[in-house]
Amino acid sequence: MLFTSLFGFIGCKSSTDPSNWSSKKIDQWFEKGEWLNGWTVTPDASINRKEFAISYFRNKERWDKTFTFLKSNDLKNLELKRYEIDGANLYVNVSEYVTKDIDSAKYEVHKNYIDLQYVISGAELIGIAPLSEKKDILMPYNPDKDVELMTVNKGTDIKANPGKFFILFPSDLHRPGVKDGENSQVKKLVGKIKID
Repeated sequence: MLFTSLFGFIGCKSSTDPSNWSSKKIDQWFEKGEWLNGWTVTPDASINRKEFAISYFRNKERWDKTFTFLKSNDLKNLELKRYEIDGANLYVNVSEYVTKDIDSAKYEVHKNYIDLQYVISGAELIGIAPLSEKKDILMPYNPDKDVELMTVNKGTDIKANPGKFFILFPSDLHRPGVKDGENSQVKKLVGKIKID
């Protein structure tokens, strides 16, 4: 009886702790998409599903508020500014810019925040590389801006457009804002989700 109770407790814990889930269970949860709270944009295949599941269940309220904001607002008509959703725990920056040439764009990484990046209009390339590909530090970590700049040995450029969004963790070196063909105007939303 004690064994059954203990097994039940462990089973219960693992059901709400994705770090113990199998890849299949994580994929099923992710693909079901309830976590999107009705937002209909597709998550990019580059998203680390296990890391996202762990973060989602650890900070479910922040993620739910993020996706509710995305679903509830007319993103194309958002003003260019910072939107405070939950103080320093969660905010969204909306900006417009002209995409950069690849040689003037830098890889970056954050330690205190996860990025949710979504191109509202236009298109750009986002370079993504794992931490293991970090090469030279161009700017040491700045805690005030929560950013470090670097070069990488090898990254993958992925097209970002209004059809999909990206979630970038501290393990994801990324280089956003790169031109896709010609330099062009982009309107972009970056959600900043604090890591506890």
